[in-house]
Amino acid sequence: MRDRWSDTAAATLDGVDLLVYATRTIGQEPDLVLWGGGNTSLKATVKDHVGRDTRVLWIKGSGSDMKSITAKQFTPLRLDDLLTLRAHDAMGDEEMVSFQNRCMLEPGAPKPSIETLLHAFLPAPHIYHTHADAICTLVDQTDSRSLIRQVYGAEVPLVSYVRPGFGLSKLAAEAFARQPQARAMILDKHGLVTWGKTAKDAYLETIRIVTKAERFVRQGAPSSRPRRGTRTIRVSPPDSRTPAAGLMPVLRGALSRQRRVIVTLDDEPTTLAFVNHPDAERLSQVGPFTPDHILHTKPRPLFLRLPEQAPHKGTGLPLADHVGKAVERYRDDYVRYFEHYKPTGVTMLDPHPRVILVPGVGLLTTGKDRRAARITHDLYVHTMHVIQQASAIGAYTALPAQALCDFEYWPMENFKLSLLPPEKPLSRRIVLITGAAGAIGRAVATRLHREGASVILTDVDDRKLRALSDELNRESGEETTVAIPMDVTREDSVREAFEHAILTYGGLDILVSNAGIARSAPVEALSLTDWNESMAVNATGHFLVCREAMRLFRSQGLGGNIVVVATKNVLAPGKDFGPYSASKAAQVQLGRVLAVEGADIGVRVNMVNPDAVFEGSGLWSPALREARAKAYVTALDVGEAVLFLASDSSSKTTGAMIPVDGGCREAFPR
Repeated sequence: MRDRWSDTAAATLDGVDLLVYATRTIGQEPDLVLWGGGNTSLKATVKDHVGRDTRVLWIKGSGSDMKSITAKQFTPLRLDDLLTLRAHDAMGDEEMVSFQNRCMLEPGAPKPSIETLLHAFLPAPHIYHTHADAICTLVDQTDSRSLIRQVYGAEVPLVSYVRPGFGLSKLAAEAFARQPQARAMILDKHGLVTWGKTAKDAYLETIRIVTKAERFVRQGAPSSRPRRGTRTIRVSPPDSRTPAAGLMPVLRGALSRQRRVIVTLDDEPTTLAFVNHPDAERLSQVGPFTPDHILHTKPRPLFLRLPEQAPHKGTGLPLADHVGKAVERYRDDYVRYFEHYKPTGVTMLDPHPRVILVPGVGLLTTGKDRRAARITHDLYVHTMHVIQQASAIGAYTALPAQALCDFEYWPMENFKLSLLPPEKPLSRRIVLITGAAGAIGRAVATRLHREGASVILTDVDDRKLRALSDELNRESGEETTVAIPMDVTREDSVREAFEHAILTYGGLDILVSNAGIARSAPVEALSLTDWNESMAVNATGHFLVCREAMRLFRSQGLGGNIVVVATKNVLAPGKDFGPYSASKAAQVQLGRVLAVEGADIGVRVNMVNPDAVFEGSGLWSPALREARAKAYVTALDVGEAVLFLASDSSSKTTGAMIPVDGGCREAFPR
């Protein structure tokens, strides 16, 4: 385990600032802790609100992430008040949490970690708790106690598994009382706790204990080199480059019957080595390597064998039926698990899988957005690693089903869900926008992105496209957009861009067909080149992207939404705009046909008819720009209309035209 401590960085820090540094240093190492897991604390004496010296325990707030935590995310509690609980024999979770809340020095501080009392009952000033992969490899065994003794002798006590809370805190305190010389303890099926007189001492003890486990595991376990496994199964169309491209929309549709999800793919060689291994199905169903991950990963993944890989070949089921039945079986199994093991007074969480393992394809993970799917992915990648290593040195085991269900439906764990911000109107929706680098495309992308959509930006201008994607991703702090160069006039470019979109987000919900060009000349002076280019972009390009979207909508089975950015010229053509008006009229007429054809599969198609938008647009010539300099329609105006049609606010509207022209009566839809 790499020692990341910097004496230079820590030299000027003390108190909570030093605790923040130590916590972030631990959080930088994914083999120690991931995504909100683990906790750290500091005991110190401070002045309370009336100036009295008060012993305080600073503890990581519930749900905060160690790699990015700030001082405001630590909670100060009166340590002497907490220590009075040592005399209690038992205490329920609600009573304990209520007591802890009354001990808070700052009422507005975040809710303290559920393991607050564990930190309080151990006397050391600095205490760090992690879920190190190597430690979990040792404790996720049928005989973890003898294995821990083999690695550490008697220097590190092992505390039997108890769900975090008062009971575990008492057991940890008793283990320390029996071995006061110890500087660490291991929690069975859970993780590691280390401590020290200084922040650096506690950190280095974490590194030392984990390194010792890593060396032991490395001696007994082979490296995670890719193994030859199941052959890749082609489930996508014959002209697709990637088998996952045909599977992901079908899978997304099956997983999104109640709430839509984003689906991401990992087909790296080390991932495929695990997924393709002959024992992968059995081992993946054992359970998570620490219960702390269960809200993200569920107790078990869906292990999905495709029709060609099923135990009895020749099932005769098409892919959609095969996948749908597999998801239904998983859901039914989860319902039975919930009904059998559920604690009293709880409501069942989403029964669909968050992790899907597909031999020959890879690891697929789901979430409300790409960030949520990535968290699940990262946690399960570490699960795969622990399963591999633990199986190589012994027999990988996890907690029994009752303990897993108790943890999954534990109110203290589910409290973290209440800390999440409310979802926005377009959350869970995937949008593809053509011509996104132009003025209207940029405004539409920005508006839909701010309403929570995952946005696929396409255009022929790669430089502007990537700049916009970077800007929007910085705004959200996440990879909520992706830039995909696409020429709407080329069939192969459109197909490749849609495949890229599928592999990024799993499918599509909304297409905004916006790409367009404007050529201005009287018909008698019009060149065939200008005419053909106008038709290629405004009409044929619209056909190609809509055809691809309709195919994708059908394979998902979730319906869909197409918003066509047309023009007021369709209803009120002007002179010198023959190719633009004619090609846009073709675009709109095809949109109407799509509204009729898409109705049977729940696809809505609507049109927006803006007047000329000169602000930031590259469509118009300098002469025309000067002649129409007082244009009153902005790209933002168009973006607002597109948002209405893209959202559920217009869920009963299809085949409609909305003018965005400031009141041009010649362009009133009739």
